[in-house]
Amino acid sequence: MSDRNTAVTAWEALFRAQVSVMRYLNSEFPTGQLSLNEYDVLFNLSRQPDHQTRIRALSSHLLITQPSISRLVDRLVARGLVEKIDDPTDARGVIVRMTQLGFSSFRSVARGHMGSIHDRVGAALTDDELRTLTELCDKLRLSTPGAE
Repeated sequence: MSDRNTAVTAWEALFRAQVSVMRYLNSEFPTGQLSLNEYDVLFNLSRQPDHQTRIRALSSHLLITQPSISRLVDRLVARGLVEKIDDPTDARGVIVRMTQLGFSSFRSVARGHMGSIHDRVGAALTDDELRTLTELCDKLRLSTPGAE
């Protein structure tokens, strides 16, 4: 168990770093095709089997509220980037699946976004530091009740 002041100092450092990096990434994000929130939905779908998941599971990975996610998914459906499918195992459930157009759009934007991430995060830390950061962030995330 850590000292309270040390924990607070570490949290503040993590929070400030996240804010700084996100501001940079937002300023560099190629918004011509997708907003950052739209990209986040497609990114999360791209990591799922068959590029699909239940909308409830999707909401656990995003930083916006369930009603906002539903509206965002509806906008992506209207643009042909995702489709909504009734969940065959739960009549109340909805599955969101990325379309081929959605995957193409995601890949196109991801190339530039990955470059910005590398320029900001990869330039500041070595590969060993990046691996350590990943391990520490995963450990912190997984120690949070209800985390996946």
